[in-house]
Amino acid sequence: MKTPSILGFLILSANLAWAAPDRVATVKATVNGMVCSFCAQGILAHFKKHPAISEVHVDLTRKIVLLEERKGKSITDKEINEQIEKSGFKLVKVERVRESFETAKGV
Repeated sequence: MKTPSILGFLILSANLAWAAPDRVATVKATVNGMVCSFCAQGILAHFKKHPAISEVHVDLTRKIVLLEERKGKSITDKEINEQIEKSGFKLVKVERVRESFETAKGV
């Protein structure tokens, strides 16, 4: 039987750290139909009310909505879709990204 390698241990540790419940996650939602700052304001208003969201950024050029989850909290894809639809838009896809909120914003 092979003994676990250090590389295997490091990969496992990294995956466990990514799934840690106290990790702050960045969510990137691609949205169709956003064209103006009025569009962005509606989306911002809906997501700022959600208890799991600490930061929201709307990028009209890239057609994405970035969400930063609060530590220890999360928002489901279904909830994201509901908020986007309430704002009058169509959700294309949701991604949970490893980059920080600020990096994803492109700041």
